[in-house]
Amino acid sequence: MSFDALKIHPQLLAAVRRMGFTAPTPIQEQTIPALLEGRDVMGLAQTGTGKTAAFVLPLLHHLMGKGSRAVRALILSPTRELSEQTHVAIGELAGQSGLTSTTIYGGVNINTQIKTLRRGVDIVVACPGRLLDHVQRRTVDLSTVEYLVLDEADQMFDMGFLPDIRRIIGHLPHLRQRMLFSATMPPDIQSLTRQVLKNPVKVQVNHLAPTETVSHTFYRVGRHTKNAMLNHLLLQTGIESVLVFTRTKHRSKNLARSLASWGFSATALHGNLSQPQRQQAMEGFRCGQFKVMVATDVAARGIDVQKIAHVINYDMPGTADAYTHRTGRTGRATKTGDAYTFVGGEDAVTERAVRQLLGARLSYAEMEGVAATDSRSELPQRAAVPPARPRGQQPRRRTIGAGGGRAQGSRPQTSSRPRSR
Repeated sequence: MSFDALKIHPQLLAAVRRMGFTAPTPIQEQTIPALLEGRDVMGLAQTGTGKTAAFVLPLLHHLMGKGSRAVRALILSPTRELSEQTHVAIGELAGQSGLTSTTIYGGVNINTQIKTLRRGVDIVVACPGRLLDHVQRRTVDLSTVEYLVLDEADQMFDMGFLPDIRRIIGHLPHLRQRMLFSATMPPDIQSLTRQVLKNPVKVQVNHLAPTETVSHTFYRVGRHTKNAMLNHLLLQTGIESVLVFTRTKHRSKNLARSLASWGFSATALHGNLSQPQRQQAMEGFRCGQFKVMVATDVAARGIDVQKIAHVINYDMPGTADAYTHRTGRTGRATKTGDAYTFVGGEDAVTERAVRQLLGARLSYAEMEGVAATDSRSELPQRAAVPPARPRGQQPRRRTIGAGGGRAQGSRPQTSSRPRSR
């Protein structure tokens, strides 16, 4: 199917062509026709599947030729970064239509947002906490909203936004269409879906399926050998664009400092940063000033960098779903990528769940010169690491077979989102 067959407004179709897109992704192909018909939609899709355009294009189509100073569409997002990305996508796809949007989130001057809202916009992309601040101040009028989008609903639930979302919905008396997108569907989101959506069309794309273009490797490590393993792995694979996940804000900050002391260009992204600091870190990573970004799960939710070559789980995530979210940051679109995970004895439950999820696609490897237990002390500095192998030489691997047994395997070929108020 081509975008022409979707029968979107000619101006929007022209914008899609200018951006170089010819065929819709599966989530777009299944979602856009239903939304153009005015149906409510519940979409299950992971990051990187094209879901933003899946709801932005129909939204703009409905608003075309009906611009006003009133807010007619509201998009709720869990993080500042995701809000900005959606806002940028709206600007690119709206083209010369005259439709306008703005972002509302915490960490920046609220008076600037108030001035923009007073001038009038068609679409508001907001984090729930700061939006409620505006509602309480009476600096935004939601009574004119006709279209509601709940984006990354499961993450908004994880961040404690569900009560705020319910309060916001109470200020939307004239909704014509509702859309909810989520990577997972926990019970609370199912309940919200039943309450908010009216006879929705359900679209599910690659639910919980890790990206096919990513290779997955586990390394057994002790807590005090992770730094040595990380240093050696970065030297061996070559530094392109690497996203490293940690469990806590404190660890992400300290690990980024350690990487810098070893000679790597690294930055951290976590919830304690101010908005200008977050934007500086993101832009530096996106343009290549920083080759390594160390991030927590929540802070990284809005990261949309297309050329991430490797994802490294310095700390194993808590669930298989979280593993899928993290590793989906590499291998985007038609590119390939690598996901490396450090596994300790405390990670047995998640390790077993991910192993069942990946089957034969998961490999285990050993890093020469780095112990798999805490028999060695942590790496004091970069010079303490043995010289890396020449690029292209790979560590020894054992592949998990479909039946759980271990057999010899080789590495696949590769080419070189805290509460926001």
